[in-house]
Amino acid sequence: MAFHDIREFIDELERRGWLKRIKTEVDPILEIAEITDRVSKMPGGGYALLFENVKGHDIPVLTNVMGSYERMSLALGVEKLDDIAAEIQQMMELPTPGGGFMDKLKALPKLAEIASFMPKTVRKAPCQEVVLTGDDVDLNRFPILKTWPQDAERFITLPLVFSKDPVSGKRNCGMYRMQVYDGKTTGMHWHKHKGGAEHHRKGKKALPAGERKMEVAVAIGADPAVIYSATAPLPPDIDEMVFAGFLRKQSVEMVKCKTVDLEVPANAEIVLEGYVDLDELRVEGPFGDHTGYYSLADLYPVFHIQAITHRRDPIYTATLVGKPPQEDAYLGKATERIFLPLMKIMLPEIVDIDMPLEGGFHNCVIVSIRKRYPYHARKVMNGLWGMGLMMLAKLIVVVDEDVDVHNYSEVSWRVFHNIDARRDVMFVDGPTDDLDHAAQRPHFSSKMGIDATKKWPNEGFEREWPDDIEMNEETKNLVDRKWTQYGIE
Repeated sequence: MAFHDIREFIDELERRGWLKRIKTEVDPILEIAEITDRVSKMPGGGYALLFENVKGHDIPVLTNVMGSYERMSLALGVEKLDDIAAEIQQMMELPTPGGGFMDKLKALPKLAEIASFMPKTVRKAPCQEVVLTGDDVDLNRFPILKTWPQDAERFITLPLVFSKDPVSGKRNCGMYRMQVYDGKTTGMHWHKHKGGAEHHRKGKKALPAGERKMEVAVAIGADPAVIYSATAPLPPDIDEMVFAGFLRKQSVEMVKCKTVDLEVPANAEIVLEGYVDLDELRVEGPFGDHTGYYSLADLYPVFHIQAITHRRDPIYTATLVGKPPQEDAYLGKATERIFLPLMKIMLPEIVDIDMPLEGGFHNCVIVSIRKRYPYHARKVMNGLWGMGLMMLAKLIVVVDEDVDVHNYSEVSWRVFHNIDARRDVMFVDGPTDDLDHAAQRPHFSSKMGIDATKKWPNEGFEREWPDDIEMNEETKNLVDRKWTQYGIE
């Protein structure tokens, strides 16, 4: 099911009883965040929240919209997130060049489906019902939230940031927080490892001095599949809007911006148009981040807004990050499940993977493998560290294929009992996330790999490895048959 816009999604959430409308007046400074934090930590992720009476504003605020497994699955049009992984697996089974005629014929429907995912440009769009330029440009008209007491200012937390590669012209859409400096400027928190930062670096090299301004457009409040796609760790050559089309099984409608040469989702609520001066940096932060700690103040690019377009009655969408679980936990879990088939292409020995919420998704990775040769676990660790943003993983734990990586009790049992620390723990150095406050130096840290698989003689283990304790089937069947006779309820 493809949702036309965030409004259709709100309607469906309300129909299912998954949304609460808050009519009491609430303050966008801290109060909405505290309410959202409490609700997000309710069993199952609580409710999506629509605050209809925001102090000082006539624009409602939507939070926690995808903050549960059920809402996240609904947003992406599936019963469960693993369904998307299964579909991607099928798509990857397209015939290779040289295949037989019948193989090619069977693939035609899949190829036609892929072609239908391409974005579609429209001339008229809801996001441009109101156009503001010049002195009318003012971010203060929107109920932008301050979420934690030590935050430097208010932050836009759910933006879809569009830019173009200054050399190839390819589009990128990422999600980067934006500190509000004043009514016309914000920070642009481009992490060094993300697409926006790469465009920034290329622009500084490609553009002559004095002309280093990169056009940027920011959409707020698109349909849920588009919002998720902005967070997805896609390879550089895959357009996020094509991926969103695949998820929603319908092309994303895009519209040309009014003042910059970029397209944005036509059904967004609010669009900010402007530029980043590639030679300008400004202190940004601190900000209470998804690690559960404040990320420290640092120098980041500045976004200058020259036009704002929006619907006549816009809804401002925001997300809260902090100590897990929060809404971003479910966005991260969607990525974990969706991208598992792609990991298996590079490392086919992988059985399953889990990225605990407490690790902020990338800080800890648990992986089960089909172990086939000595030190196989170490090969997998190094393979994962060399795979895109998995390079940021601070801890990788490898277990055998029969271990349920989502059962943290079972994983802990294996790790606590299966390792000899000197033999089974490996340290490497490499890049780390911008938000890693524990790194000895910014953007660089050591990582640890733990091999919790059973050890083999040809790995130098000379003792006998004991079997797991399991009751025999005969006794288990006997007790099953007699269970009601024991009087145990």
